[in-house]
Amino acid sequence: MNGSALGILLEIAAAAALLLWAVRLVRTGMTRALGAQFRSLVARAADSRLRAAVTGAFVTLALQSATATTLLVASLAGRGLLATGAAVAVVLGADVGSTLAAQLLSRGLHLLLPLPLLAGVVLYLRHDGGLPRHLGRILVGLGLVLLALRWLGEATAPVRESAGVRVLVEGVARDPAVVLLLAAAVTWLLHSSLAAVLLFATFARHGLFDDPTALAFVLGANLGAGLPALVLTATSHPAARRAVVANLLLRGLAAVALLGLLPRIAPVLAGLEADPGRRLLDFHTAFNLAVAATGLLLLGPLARLLERLLPAPAPRADPAAPRYLDPEALEVPRVALAAAAREALRMGDVAREMLAESLEALARNDLDLIRRIRARDDVLDGLHEAIKFYLMKISRQELDEEESRRYQEILVFVTNMEHIGDIVDLNLMETAEKKTRENLSFSPQGFEELRTMHQRVLEHFDLALALFTNRDAELARRLVESKAEIRELERRAWRHHLRRLELGLPDTVQTTALHLDVIRDLKRINGHVTAIAYPILDEARAHGLARPRPAVPLSAEGGDRGTSRA
Repeated sequence: MNGSALGILLEIAAAAALLLWAVRLVRTGMTRALGAQFRSLVARAADSRLRAAVTGAFVTLALQSATATTLLVASLAGRGLLATGAAVAVVLGADVGSTLAAQLLSRGLHLLLPLPLLAGVVLYLRHDGGLPRHLGRILVGLGLVLLALRWLGEATAPVRESAGVRVLVEGVARDPAVVLLLAAAVTWLLHSSLAAVLLFATFARHGLFDDPTALAFVLGANLGAGLPALVLTATSHPAARRAVVANLLLRGLAAVALLGLLPRIAPVLAGLEADPGRRLLDFHTAFNLAVAATGLLLLGPLARLLERLLPAPAPRADPAAPRYLDPEALEVPRVALAAAAREALRMGDVAREMLAESLEALARNDLDLIRRIRARDDVLDGLHEAIKFYLMKISRQELDEEESRRYQEILVFVTNMEHIGDIVDLNLMETAEKKTRENLSFSPQGFEELRTMHQRVLEHFDLALALFTNRDAELARRLVESKAEIRELERRAWRHHLRRLELGLPDTVQTTALHLDVIRDLKRINGHVTAIAYPILDEARAHGLARPRPAVPLSAEGGDRGTSRA
Protein backbone atom coordinates (compact mmCIF):
# COMPACT_ATOMS: atom_id res chain seq x y z
CA MET A 1 0.00 0.00 0.00
CA ASN A 2 1.51 3.39 -0.96
CA GLY A 3 1.62 6.45 1.31
CA SER A 4 -1.30 8.14 -0.47
CA ALA A 5 -3.56 5.12 0.05
CA LEU A 6 -2.55 4.92 3.69
CA GLY A 7 -3.35 8.61 4.14
CA ILE A 8 -6.80 8.15 2.62
CA LEU A 9 -7.58 5.21 4.90
CA LEU A 10 -6.39 7.18 7.94
CA GLU A 11 -8.65 10.09 6.96
CA ILE A 12 -11.67 7.81 6.63
CA ALA A 13 -10.88 6.15 9.97
CA ALA A 14 -10.44 9.53 11.66
CA ALA A 15 -13.71 10.84 10.22
CA ALA A 16 -15.53 7.70 11.41
CA ALA A 17 -13.96 8.09 14.87
CA LEU A 18 -15.06 11.74 14.99
CA LEU A 19 -18.59 10.71 14.04
CA LEU A 20 -18.67 8.10 16.81
CA TRP A 21 -17.32 10.58 19.38
CA ALA A 22 -19.77 13.28 18.31
CA VAL A 23 -22.76 10.96 18.71
CA ARG A 24 -21.48 10.01 22.16
CA LEU A 25 -21.06 13.69 23.06
CA VAL A 26 -24.70 14.41 22.21
CA ARG A 27 -25.84 11.38 24.23
CA THR A 28 -23.71 12.35 27.24
CA GLY A 29 -25.05 15.90 27.22
CA MET A 30 -28.66 14.74 27.01
CA THR A 31 -28.11 12.12 29.70
CA ARG A 32 -26.54 14.62 32.11
CA ALA A 33 -29.17 17.27 31.43
CA LEU A 34 -32.34 15.20 31.36
CA GLY A 35 -31.39 11.64 32.29
CA ALA A 36 -33.50 11.56 35.47
CA GLN A 37 -36.52 12.96 33.64
CA PHE A 38 -36.09 10.40 30.86
CA ARG A 39 -36.08 7.57 33.41
CA SER A 40 -39.25 8.93 34.98
CA LEU A 41 -40.88 9.36 31.56
CA VAL A 42 -40.09 5.77 30.55
CA ALA A 43 -41.31 4.39 33.89
CA ARG A 44 -44.68 6.14 33.40
CA ALA A 45 -45.16 4.82 29.86
CA ALA A 46 -46.24 1.33 30.91
CA ASP A 47 -50.00 1.77 30.66
CA SER A 48 -50.17 1.59 26.83
CA ARG A 49 -48.01 -0.29 24.34
CA LEU A 50 -48.34 2.51 21.78
CA ARG A 51 -47.48 5.16 24.34
CA ALA A 52 -44.51 3.08 25.46
CA ALA A 53 -43.22 2.81 21.88
CA VAL A 54 -43.66 6.55 21.24
CA THR A 55 -41.85 7.30 24.50
CA GLY A 56 -38.98 5.05 23.46
CA ALA A 57 -38.74 6.83 20.10
CA PHE A 58 -38.77 10.27 21.75
CA VAL A 59 -36.12 9.40 24.34
CA THR A 60 -33.86 7.85 21.68
CA LEU A 61 -34.30 10.82 19.37
CA ALA A 62 -33.03 12.99 22.24
CA LEU A 63 -30.25 10.65 23.41
CA GLN A 64 -29.14 9.74 19.86
CA SER A 65 -28.67 6.14 21.01
CA ALA A 66 -31.07 3.22 21.03
CA THR A 67 -28.54 1.28 23.12
CA ALA A 68 -28.66 3.94 25.86
CA THR A 69 -32.47 3.79 25.91
CA THR A 70 -32.40 -0.02 25.94
CA LEU A 71 -30.04 -0.05 28.94
CA LEU A 72 -32.27 2.46 30.73
CA VAL A 73 -35.28 0.20 30.09
CA ALA A 74 -33.32 -2.86 31.25
CA SER A 75 -32.47 -1.08 34.49
CA LEU A 76 -36.10 -0.20 35.20
CA ALA A 77 -37.34 -3.68 34.26
CA GLY A 78 -34.68 -5.35 36.41
CA ARG A 79 -35.89 -3.36 39.43
CA GLY A 80 -39.53 -4.31 38.78
CA LEU A 81 -40.55 -0.79 37.68
CA LEU A 82 -41.43 -1.82 34.11
CA ALA A 83 -43.32 -4.95 33.02
CA THR A 84 -41.86 -7.14 30.29
CA GLY A 85 -44.40 -6.12 27.65
CA ALA A 86 -43.95 -2.41 28.32
CA ALA A 87 -40.16 -2.80 28.28
CA VAL A 88 -40.26 -4.52 24.88
CA ALA A 89 -42.56 -1.81 23.50
CA VAL A 90 -40.21 0.97 24.64
CA VAL A 91 -37.20 -0.77 23.08
CA LEU A 92 -39.04 -1.27 19.78
CA GLY A 93 -39.90 2.43 19.79
CA ALA A 94 -36.26 3.21 20.57
CA ASP A 95 -35.18 1.48 17.35
CA VAL A 96 -37.57 3.70 15.38
CA GLY A 97 -36.28 6.78 17.21
CA SER A 98 -32.73 5.91 16.18
CA THR A 99 -33.77 5.87 12.51
CA LEU A 100 -35.47 9.26 12.88
CA ALA A 101 -32.26 10.66 14.37
CA ALA A 102 -30.33 9.33 11.37
CA GLN A 103 -32.85 10.90 9.00
CA LEU A 104 -32.56 14.31 10.65
CA LEU A 105 -28.77 14.31 10.83
CA SER A 106 -28.41 13.27 7.19
CA ARG A 107 -30.67 16.00 5.83
CA GLY A 108 -29.34 19.21 4.35
CA LEU A 109 -28.16 20.62 7.69
CA HIS A 110 -24.57 21.23 6.65
CA LEU A 111 -25.27 24.92 6.13
CA LEU A 112 -25.95 25.12 9.85
CA LEU A 113 -22.58 23.53 10.73
CA PRO A 114 -20.91 26.67 12.19
CA LEU A 115 -23.88 27.62 14.38
CA PRO A 116 -24.09 24.66 16.80
CA LEU A 117 -20.29 24.51 17.11
CA LEU A 118 -19.95 28.20 17.95
CA ALA A 119 -22.95 28.31 20.28
CA GLY A 120 -21.97 25.04 21.95
CA VAL A 121 -18.38 26.09 22.66
CA VAL A 122 -19.53 29.44 24.10
CA LEU A 123 -22.08 27.79 26.39
CA TYR A 124 -19.68 25.07 27.50
CA LEU A 125 -16.82 27.43 28.34
CA ARG A 126 -18.91 30.12 30.03
CA HIS A 127 -20.68 27.79 32.49
CA ASP A 128 -19.07 25.54 35.09
CA GLY A 129 -22.04 23.19 35.30
CA GLY A 130 -25.79 22.83 35.10
CA LEU A 131 -28.12 22.80 32.11
CA PRO A 132 -26.30 25.49 30.02
CA ARG A 133 -23.05 23.49 30.09
CA HIS A 134 -24.87 20.28 29.13
CA LEU A 135 -26.65 22.14 26.31
CA GLY A 136 -23.27 23.35 25.10
CA ARG A 137 -22.01 19.77 25.00
CA ILE A 138 -25.06 18.72 22.97
CA LEU A 139 -24.60 21.52 20.43
CA VAL A 140 -20.90 20.80 20.03
CA GLY A 141 -21.76 17.13 19.47
CA LEU A 142 -24.32 17.98 16.78
CA GLY A 143 -21.86 20.28 15.04
CA LEU A 144 -19.18 17.59 15.10
CA VAL A 145 -21.63 15.02 13.64
CA LEU A 146 -22.23 17.31 10.66
CA LEU A 147 -18.52 17.99 10.34
CA ALA A 148 -17.70 14.27 10.44
CA LEU A 149 -20.27 13.48 7.73
CA ARG A 150 -18.84 16.19 5.48
CA TRP A 151 -15.31 14.91 6.15
CA LEU A 152 -16.35 11.35 5.32
CA GLY A 153 -17.75 12.47 1.97
CA GLU A 154 -14.54 14.27 1.09
CA ALA A 155 -12.27 11.46 2.32
CA THR A 156 -14.04 8.79 0.26
CA ALA A 157 -13.76 10.74 -3.02
CA PRO A 158 -10.39 9.18 -4.05
CA VAL A 159 -11.58 5.72 -2.99
CA ARG A 160 -14.54 5.84 -5.36
CA GLU A 161 -12.17 6.10 -8.30
CA SER A 162 -9.86 3.29 -7.17
CA ALA A 163 -10.06 0.15 -9.33
CA GLY A 164 -8.68 -1.99 -6.49
CA VAL A 165 -11.40 -0.87 -4.12
CA ARG A 166 -14.03 -1.53 -6.77
CA VAL A 167 -12.82 -5.10 -7.18
CA LEU A 168 -12.79 -5.62 -3.39
CA VAL A 169 -16.31 -4.22 -2.94
CA GLU A 170 -17.67 -6.27 -5.83
CA GLY A 171 -16.12 -9.41 -4.34
CA VAL A 172 -17.74 -8.81 -0.97
CA ALA A 173 -21.08 -7.84 -2.56
CA ARG A 174 -21.42 -11.25 -4.24
CA ASP A 175 -22.45 -12.77 -0.89
CA PRO A 176 -25.14 -10.75 0.98
CA ALA A 177 -24.63 -12.92 4.09
CA VAL A 178 -20.99 -11.79 4.28
CA VAL A 179 -22.09 -8.17 3.94
CA LEU A 180 -24.66 -8.63 6.72
CA LEU A 181 -22.09 -10.14 9.10
CA LEU A 182 -19.50 -7.50 8.20
CA ALA A 183 -21.96 -4.67 8.89
CA ALA A 184 -23.02 -6.32 12.18
CA ALA A 185 -19.37 -6.53 13.24
CA VAL A 186 -18.73 -2.87 12.36
CA THR A 187 -21.82 -1.78 14.29
CA TRP A 188 -20.77 -3.87 17.26
CA LEU A 189 -17.30 -2.30 17.23
CA LEU A 190 -18.77 1.20 17.05
CA HIS A 191 -21.39 0.39 19.74
CA SER A 192 -23.69 2.80 17.88
CA SER A 193 -26.15 1.87 15.15
CA LEU A 194 -26.68 5.58 14.46
CA ALA A 195 -22.99 6.15 13.71
CA ALA A 196 -22.82 2.93 11.66
CA VAL A 197 -25.88 3.75 9.54
CA LEU A 198 -24.70 7.32 8.91
CA LEU A 199 -21.32 5.90 7.87
CA PHE A 200 -22.90 3.39 5.47
CA ALA A 201 -25.24 6.06 4.09
CA THR A 202 -22.29 8.31 3.31
CA PHE A 203 -20.52 5.46 1.48
CA ALA A 204 -23.70 4.67 -0.47
CA ARG A 205 -24.31 8.31 -1.36
CA HIS A 206 -20.85 8.50 -2.90
CA GLY A 207 -21.25 5.30 -4.90
CA LEU A 208 -18.98 2.89 -3.03
CA PHE A 209 -21.49 0.03 -3.48
CA ASP A 210 -24.74 -0.74 -5.28
CA ASP A 211 -28.23 -0.67 -3.78
CA PRO A 212 -28.64 -4.38 -2.80
CA THR A 213 -25.26 -4.26 -1.04
CA ALA A 214 -26.18 -0.99 0.71
CA LEU A 215 -29.44 -2.53 1.95
CA ALA A 216 -27.56 -5.59 3.19
CA PHE A 217 -25.36 -3.22 5.20
CA VAL A 218 -28.53 -1.78 6.75
CA LEU A 219 -29.75 -5.23 7.77
CA GLY A 220 -26.34 -6.00 9.28
CA ALA A 221 -26.32 -2.71 11.18
CA ASN A 222 -29.72 -3.54 12.68
CA LEU A 223 -28.52 -6.99 13.68
CA GLY A 224 -25.32 -5.62 15.21
CA ALA A 225 -27.21 -2.85 17.02
CA GLY A 226 -28.77 -5.38 19.39
CA LEU A 227 -25.46 -6.93 20.46
CA PRO A 228 -23.98 -4.23 22.77
CA ALA A 229 -27.01 -4.19 25.08
CA LEU A 230 -27.08 -8.00 25.10
CA VAL A 231 -23.46 -8.15 26.27
CA LEU A 232 -23.80 -5.30 28.77
CA THR A 233 -26.81 -6.93 30.45
CA ALA A 234 -25.44 -10.50 30.33
CA THR A 235 -25.12 -10.69 34.14
CA SER A 236 -28.22 -8.62 34.95
CA HIS A 237 -31.50 -9.81 36.45
CA PRO A 238 -33.51 -11.92 33.94
CA ALA A 239 -36.25 -9.27 33.90
CA ALA A 240 -33.66 -6.76 32.70
CA ARG A 241 -32.58 -9.01 29.82
CA ARG A 242 -36.00 -9.91 28.39
CA ALA A 243 -36.54 -6.77 26.31
CA VAL A 244 -32.93 -6.91 25.09
CA VAL A 245 -33.33 -10.53 23.93
CA ALA A 246 -36.68 -9.75 22.29
CA ASN A 247 -35.18 -6.83 20.39
CA LEU A 248 -32.26 -8.88 19.04
CA LEU A 249 -34.54 -11.80 18.20
CA LEU A 250 -37.02 -9.69 16.22
CA ARG A 251 -34.31 -7.77 14.39
CA GLY A 252 -32.30 -10.88 13.60
CA LEU A 253 -35.26 -12.85 12.22
CA ALA A 254 -36.43 -9.89 10.12
CA ALA A 255 -32.90 -9.28 8.74
CA VAL A 256 -32.44 -12.92 7.73
CA ALA A 257 -35.94 -13.07 6.19
CA LEU A 258 -35.33 -9.97 4.03
CA LEU A 259 -31.79 -10.79 2.95
CA GLY A 260 -32.86 -12.83 -0.09
CA LEU A 261 -35.44 -10.20 -1.15
CA LEU A 262 -33.00 -7.29 -1.44
CA PRO A 263 -32.56 -7.55 -5.26
CA ARG A 264 -36.35 -7.06 -5.60
CA ILE A 265 -36.61 -4.31 -2.97
CA ALA A 266 -33.74 -2.21 -4.37
CA PRO A 267 -35.42 -1.27 -7.72
CA VAL A 268 -38.61 -0.23 -5.90
CA LEU A 269 -36.66 2.13 -3.65
CA ALA A 270 -34.68 3.46 -6.61
CA GLY A 271 -37.96 4.45 -8.26
CA LEU A 272 -39.03 6.38 -5.15
CA GLU A 273 -35.76 8.14 -4.28
CA ALA A 274 -32.88 9.29 -6.49
CA ASP A 275 -30.24 9.71 -3.74
CA PRO A 276 -28.61 6.32 -2.86
CA GLY A 277 -27.88 7.53 0.68
CA ARG A 278 -31.47 8.53 1.21
CA ARG A 279 -32.65 5.15 -0.13
CA LEU A 280 -30.51 3.42 2.48
CA LEU A 281 -31.91 5.56 5.31
CA ASP A 282 -35.50 5.16 4.10
CA PHE A 283 -35.07 1.40 4.05
CA HIS A 284 -33.58 1.58 7.56
CA THR A 285 -36.63 3.49 8.81
CA ALA A 286 -39.12 1.21 7.03
CA PHE A 287 -37.38 -1.89 8.40
CA ASN A 288 -37.60 -0.68 12.00
CA LEU A 289 -41.19 0.51 11.62
CA ALA A 290 -42.15 -2.95 10.30
CA VAL A 291 -40.29 -4.71 13.15
CA ALA A 292 -41.88 -2.41 15.73
CA ALA A 293 -45.39 -2.92 14.31
CA THR A 294 -44.94 -6.70 14.28
CA GLY A 295 -43.54 -6.72 17.81
CA LEU A 296 -46.37 -4.56 19.18
CA LEU A 297 -48.99 -6.81 17.58
CA LEU A 298 -47.38 -9.89 19.13
CA LEU A 299 -46.51 -8.18 22.40
CA GLY A 300 -48.65 -10.34 24.72
CA PRO A 301 -47.48 -13.78 23.50
CA LEU A 302 -43.91 -12.48 23.15
CA ALA A 303 -43.82 -11.20 26.74
CA ARG A 304 -45.17 -14.52 28.07
CA LEU A 305 -42.58 -16.46 26.04
CA LEU A 306 -39.75 -14.29 27.39
CA GLU A 307 -40.94 -14.71 30.98
CA ARG A 308 -40.86 -18.49 30.52
CA LEU A 309 -37.45 -18.45 28.85
CA LEU A 310 -35.97 -16.03 31.41
CA PRO A 311 -37.80 -16.67 34.69
CA ALA A 312 -37.05 -14.53 37.72
CA PRO A 313 -34.70 -16.28 40.19
CA ALA A 314 -35.53 -16.78 43.83
CA PRO A 315 -34.74 -13.68 45.93
CA ARG A 316 -31.15 -13.54 47.12
CA ALA A 317 -30.70 -14.23 50.81
CA ASP A 318 -27.31 -12.53 51.15
CA PRO A 319 -27.91 -9.52 53.43
CA ALA A 320 -24.54 -8.03 52.43
CA ALA A 321 -25.51 -7.88 48.74
CA PRO A 322 -26.42 -4.34 47.61
CA ARG A 323 -30.00 -3.84 46.46
CA TYR A 324 -30.08 -0.35 45.01
CA LEU A 325 -26.70 0.21 43.29
CA ASP A 326 -27.96 0.27 39.72
CA PRO A 327 -25.02 0.07 37.25
CA GLU A 328 -27.20 1.38 34.41
CA ALA A 329 -27.76 4.62 36.38
CA LEU A 330 -24.07 5.56 36.37
CA GLU A 331 -24.39 7.71 33.24
CA VAL A 332 -26.78 9.99 35.15
CA PRO A 333 -24.79 11.06 38.25
CA ARG A 334 -27.83 12.51 40.05
CA VAL A 335 -29.74 9.24 39.72
CA ALA A 336 -26.68 7.17 40.64
CA LEU A 337 -26.09 9.30 43.76
CA ALA A 338 -29.72 8.77 44.78
CA ALA A 339 -29.18 5.00 44.45
CA ALA A 340 -25.99 5.22 46.53
CA ALA A 341 -27.78 7.28 49.19
CA ARG A 342 -30.57 4.73 49.38
CA GLU A 343 -28.04 1.91 49.88
CA ALA A 344 -26.19 4.05 52.45
CA LEU A 345 -29.41 4.42 54.45
CA ARG A 346 -29.73 0.65 54.44
CA MET A 347 -26.20 0.51 55.85
CA GLY A 348 -27.26 3.04 58.49
CA ASP A 349 -30.20 0.83 59.49
CA VAL A 350 -27.86 -2.14 60.01
CA ALA A 351 -25.44 -0.06 62.12
CA ARG A 352 -28.32 1.28 64.22
CA GLU A 353 -29.64 -2.24 64.84
CA MET A 354 -26.19 -3.29 66.04
CA LEU A 355 -26.01 -0.34 68.42
CA ALA A 356 -29.60 -0.77 69.64
CA GLU A 357 -29.07 -4.46 70.52
CA SER A 358 -25.65 -3.84 72.08
CA LEU A 359 -27.23 -2.67 75.37
CA GLU A 360 -29.15 -5.93 75.69
CA ALA A 361 -25.94 -7.86 75.00
CA LEU A 362 -24.23 -5.89 77.78
CA ALA A 363 -27.13 -6.55 80.15
CA ARG A 364 -27.59 -10.26 79.42
CA ASN A 365 -24.78 -12.77 79.50
CA ASP A 366 -25.81 -14.27 76.14
CA LEU A 367 -23.04 -15.40 73.78
CA ASP A 368 -25.52 -16.23 70.99
CA LEU A 369 -26.81 -12.65 70.95
CA ILE A 370 -23.24 -11.34 70.87
CA ARG A 371 -22.43 -13.56 67.87
CA ARG A 372 -25.55 -12.39 66.01
CA ILE A 373 -24.63 -8.74 66.55
CA ARG A 374 -21.05 -9.34 65.43
CA ALA A 375 -22.26 -11.11 62.27
CA ARG A 376 -24.00 -7.90 61.20
CA ASP A 377 -20.62 -6.17 60.99
CA ASP A 378 -19.85 -8.45 58.01
CA VAL A 379 -23.01 -7.08 56.36
CA LEU A 380 -21.80 -3.53 57.02
CA ASP A 381 -18.37 -4.30 55.58
CA GLY A 382 -19.88 -5.80 52.42
CA LEU A 383 -22.22 -2.85 51.87
CA HIS A 384 -19.42 -0.39 52.63
CA GLU A 385 -17.16 -1.89 49.96
CA ALA A 386 -19.97 -2.03 47.38
CA ILE A 387 -21.00 1.59 47.99
CA LYS A 388 -17.40 2.85 47.89
CA PHE A 389 -16.79 1.03 44.59
CA TYR A 390 -20.02 2.47 43.17
CA LEU A 391 -19.08 5.98 44.32
CA MET A 392 -15.68 5.56 42.67
CA LYS A 393 -17.44 4.88 39.36
CA ILE A 394 -19.67 7.93 39.85
CA SER A 395 -16.61 10.11 40.50
CA ARG A 396 -15.31 9.32 37.00
CA GLN A 397 -18.20 11.36 35.61
CA GLU A 398 -18.16 15.15 35.44
CA LEU A 399 -20.05 16.19 38.58
CA ASP A 400 -21.53 19.63 39.09
CA GLU A 401 -21.25 21.46 42.43
CA GLU A 402 -24.44 20.02 43.94
CA GLU A 403 -23.54 16.47 42.84
CA SER A 404 -20.04 16.82 44.31
CA ARG A 405 -21.51 17.90 47.66
CA ARG A 406 -23.89 14.92 47.74
CA TYR A 407 -21.03 12.60 46.77
CA GLN A 408 -19.02 13.88 49.77
CA GLU A 409 -22.00 13.53 52.14
CA ILE A 410 -22.56 9.91 51.13
CA LEU A 411 -18.87 9.08 51.49
CA VAL A 412 -18.74 10.65 54.97
CA PHE A 413 -21.91 8.80 55.97
CA VAL A 414 -20.82 5.30 54.90
CA THR A 415 -17.32 5.81 56.35
CA ASN A 416 -18.76 6.67 59.74
CA MET A 417 -21.30 3.83 59.62
CA GLU A 418 -18.44 1.39 58.99
CA HIS A 419 -16.49 2.84 61.96
CA ILE A 420 -19.56 2.53 64.21
CA GLY A 421 -19.95 -1.11 63.20
CA ASP A 422 -16.30 -1.75 64.06
CA ILE A 423 -16.66 -0.15 67.49
CA VAL A 424 -19.76 -2.22 68.29
CA ASP A 425 -18.14 -5.41 67.00
CA LEU A 426 -14.57 -5.08 68.28
CA ASN A 427 -15.13 -3.01 71.39
CA LEU A 428 -18.64 -3.18 72.85
CA MET A 429 -19.13 -6.87 71.98
CA GLU A 430 -15.66 -7.71 73.28
CA THR A 431 -16.67 -6.07 76.56
CA ALA A 432 -19.97 -7.99 76.56
CA GLU A 433 -18.17 -11.27 75.81
CA LYS A 434 -15.64 -10.73 78.62
CA LYS A 435 -18.46 -9.88 81.05
CA THR A 436 -20.33 -13.03 79.99
CA ARG A 437 -17.35 -15.39 80.26
CA GLU A 438 -16.45 -14.06 83.72
CA ASN A 439 -20.12 -14.01 84.76
CA LEU A 440 -19.98 -10.39 85.91
CA SER A 441 -22.80 -7.90 86.41
CA PHE A 442 -22.91 -4.12 86.36
CA SER A 443 -24.25 -2.42 89.46
CA PRO A 444 -27.89 -1.27 89.07
CA GLN A 445 -26.84 2.39 89.32
CA GLY A 446 -23.96 1.91 86.89
CA PHE A 447 -26.08 0.10 84.31
CA GLU A 448 -28.76 2.81 84.51
CA GLU A 449 -26.10 5.38 83.65
CA LEU A 450 -25.04 3.26 80.65
CA ARG A 451 -28.67 2.90 79.60
CA THR A 452 -29.20 6.69 79.73
CA MET A 453 -26.09 7.41 77.69
CA HIS A 454 -26.91 4.63 75.22
CA GLN A 455 -30.43 5.98 74.75
CA ARG A 456 -29.14 9.48 74.05
CA VAL A 457 -26.64 8.17 71.46
CA LEU A 458 -29.46 6.22 69.77
CA GLU A 459 -31.59 9.38 69.62
CA HIS A 460 -28.68 11.23 68.02
CA PHE A 461 -28.30 8.33 65.57
CA ASP A 462 -31.94 8.72 64.52
CA LEU A 463 -31.34 12.45 64.11
CA ALA A 464 -28.34 11.69 61.85
CA LEU A 465 -30.39 9.33 59.66
CA ALA A 466 -33.06 12.01 59.25
CA LEU A 467 -30.38 14.61 58.52
CA PHE A 468 -28.80 12.45 55.81
CA THR A 469 -32.19 12.34 54.09
CA ASN A 470 -33.39 15.94 54.41
CA ARG A 471 -30.00 17.76 54.69
CA ASP A 472 -31.46 20.41 57.00
CA ALA A 473 -28.86 22.86 58.37
CA GLU A 474 -30.74 23.44 61.65
CA LEU A 475 -30.89 19.69 62.24
CA ALA A 476 -27.15 19.49 61.54
CA ARG A 477 -26.45 22.22 64.09
CA ARG A 478 -28.51 20.42 66.74
CA LEU A 479 -26.67 17.18 66.05
CA VAL A 480 -23.23 18.78 66.49
CA GLU A 481 -24.35 20.46 69.71
CA SER A 482 -25.36 17.03 71.06
CA LYS A 483 -21.66 16.29 71.58
CA ALA A 484 -21.70 18.61 74.59
CA GLU A 485 -24.58 16.64 76.11
CA ILE A 486 -22.68 13.35 75.73
CA ARG A 487 -19.55 14.87 77.28
CA GLU A 488 -21.63 15.98 80.28
CA LEU A 489 -23.16 12.50 80.63
CA GLU A 490 -19.65 11.02 80.49
CA ARG A 491 -18.35 13.32 83.26
CA ARG A 492 -21.40 12.60 85.44
CA ALA A 493 -21.03 8.83 84.95
CA TRP A 494 -17.34 9.04 85.93
CA ARG A 495 -18.12 10.99 89.11
CA HIS A 496 -20.85 8.58 90.17
CA HIS A 497 -18.68 5.59 89.35
CA LEU A 498 -15.78 6.90 91.47
CA ARG A 499 -18.18 7.51 94.34
CA ARG A 500 -19.38 3.89 94.17
CA LEU A 501 -15.77 2.73 94.12
CA GLU A 502 -15.11 4.72 97.29
CA LEU A 503 -18.06 2.94 98.88
CA GLY A 504 -16.52 -0.41 97.84
CA LEU A 505 -19.62 -1.79 96.04
CA PRO A 506 -18.61 -5.30 94.79
CA ASP A 507 -20.23 -5.08 91.33
CA THR A 508 -18.66 -1.68 90.74
CA VAL A 509 -15.20 -2.88 91.75
CA GLN A 510 -15.40 -5.99 89.50
CA THR A 511 -16.65 -4.14 86.41
CA THR A 512 -14.73 -0.86 86.65
CA ALA A 513 -12.67 -1.37 83.48
CA LEU A 514 -15.68 -2.68 81.53
CA HIS A 515 -17.92 0.17 82.68
CA LEU A 516 -15.44 2.86 81.67
CA ASP A 517 -14.76 1.12 78.34
CA VAL A 518 -18.47 1.18 77.47
CA ILE A 519 -18.74 4.89 78.32
CA ARG A 520 -15.70 5.66 76.17
CA ASP A 521 -17.03 3.58 73.23
CA LEU A 522 -20.49 5.17 73.35
CA LYS A 523 -18.86 8.60 73.27
CA ARG A 524 -16.78 7.59 70.24
CA ILE A 525 -19.86 6.26 68.46
CA ASN A 526 -21.62 9.56 69.11
CA GLY A 527 -18.62 11.33 67.58
CA HIS A 528 -19.01 9.33 64.38
CA VAL A 529 -22.76 10.02 64.38
CA THR A 530 -22.27 13.78 64.68
CA ALA A 531 -19.56 13.76 61.95
CA ILE A 532 -22.39 13.20 59.45
CA ALA A 533 -23.55 16.77 60.12
CA TYR A 534 -20.32 18.50 59.07
CA PRO A 535 -20.73 18.40 55.24
CA ILE A 536 -24.25 19.83 55.60
CA LEU A 537 -22.94 22.57 57.89
CA ASP A 538 -20.16 23.31 55.40
CA GLU A 539 -22.73 23.84 52.66
CA ALA A 540 -24.85 26.04 54.93
CA ARG A 541 -21.77 28.06 55.90
CA ALA A 542 -20.90 28.53 52.20
CA HIS A 543 -24.36 30.09 51.73
CA GLY A 544 -24.09 32.19 54.90
CA LEU A 545 -26.60 30.07 56.82
CA ALA A 546 -24.37 28.70 59.59
CA ARG A 547 -21.50 29.74 61.86
CA PRO A 548 -17.97 28.70 60.85
CA ARG A 549 -16.61 25.55 62.44
CA PRO A 550 -13.12 24.12 62.82
CA ALA A 551 -11.99 21.67 60.13
CA VAL A 552 -12.48 17.97 60.96
CA PRO A 553 -11.33 14.79 59.22
CA LEU A 554 -13.55 12.56 57.07
CA SER A 555 -14.78 10.64 60.12
CA ALA A 556 -15.18 11.76 63.69
CA GLU A 557 -12.34 12.54 66.06
CA GLY A 558 -10.61 9.35 67.02
CA GLY A 559 -12.26 7.48 64.15
CA ASP A 560 -8.95 6.01 63.11
CA ARG A 561 -8.92 4.14 66.41
CA GLY A 562 -12.28 2.49 65.71
CA THR A 563 -10.80 -1.00 65.94
CA SER A 564 -8.42 -0.44 68.86
CA ARG A 565 -8.83 -0.47 72.59
CA ALA A 566 -7.63 2.37 74.81
